[in-house]
Amino acid sequence: MLRMSFPAAVAFAALALAVAPSTGAQNAGTTPKYHIVARYVIGGEGGWDYLNVDTVGNRLFVTRTNRVQAIEIASGKVLAELPGLDRGHGVAFDYAINRGFASSGEDSTAIMFDLATLKELGRTIAAVDADAILFDAASNHVFTFNGDANSASVIDPSTGARTSSIPLGGKPEFAVADGNGKVWVNIEDKNEIAELDAKTLTVVRRWSIKPCDSPSGLAIDRVHLRLFSVCGNRKMVVSDAVAGRVVATVPIGSGVDGAAFDSESGNAFASNGEGTMTIVHEDTPDKYTVAQTLRTMSGARTVTIDPVSHRIFTVGAKFGPTPKRATKENPRRRPTIVAGSATVLVIGR
Repeated sequence: MLRMSFPAAVAFAALALAVAPSTGAQNAGTTPKYHIVARYVIGGEGGWDYLNVDTVGNRLFVTRTNRVQAIEIASGKVLAELPGLDRGHGVAFDYAINRGFASSGEDSTAIMFDLATLKELGRTIAAVDADAILFDAASNHVFTFNGDANSASVIDPSTGARTSSIPLGGKPEFAVADGNGKVWVNIEDKNEIAELDAKTLTVVRRWSIKPCDSPSGLAIDRVHLRLFSVCGNRKMVVSDAVAGRVVATVPIGSGVDGAAFDSESGNAFASNGEGTMTIVHEDTPDKYTVAQTLRTMSGARTVTIDPVSHRIFTVGAKFGPTPKRATKENPRRRPTIVAGSATVLVIGR
């Protein structure tokens, strides 16, 4: 990801006052609008990055700066925390052995933990700037995607140890799998997608996703094999994963970092740090329409979806004023989070 999800987005927060209202026209005009159905203040210090839904335990996992939080979806209660992260990024699950895996970017590690208790079971060095993390059941591998190392690390889920590394030829961001042994990852500095064979651990193909600039979040429609890259220049670019080419481009908001796709509704979601979520409808596999722009919360730029309930989750917060002067501690003059204000937004129809 583009580092932590909260601070960079606040530079865009003022734009939220000028964005389109949250009741955009749905393609067919009859689909129910999305709205915020619950707000859970999870508080605590630090920022956040990727989210993931544990469909077995009915929990939402939120990766924070120095820990992972497991939150009960029904109530918003923080049930447990996994400490010991240093710039935490993502979390993945292997239900077959009841284990979770978290990436910690500053110390380049991947942490294995008990999925029920969040007790740490071990850790391994992945690579510099270990960021996105993915479990692929088809190959039985955990992958970390390492931004500064320009690589993917391969981890054995049974031991938690790194077993191999895949050069990616650029800086990886988020990745998705099709469940049949193929993995795709956005390459941020090359504006392209790399396709991996998860079993042979090789890059088998790559293609340009221009006009996308700085792709971060990635989502997949596994039925039609379409990939949704969200880009720093306010675009969602849709690729045909079979043909390896761009088929559509749709405008989105500023400060995006996360994407999701719901197979039931045929909607793709771009979570924008300016405080909006762009909802894009798949009219056909090659035609897409902006259906709605939903107001969310400042800094809410990562997103995940519950494939069972089809509800969407993002995290935002309240922020203080932008500093007038840069400091050594804050050279980019980023606003600070108001203590205890981190909030999970639950979105449904």
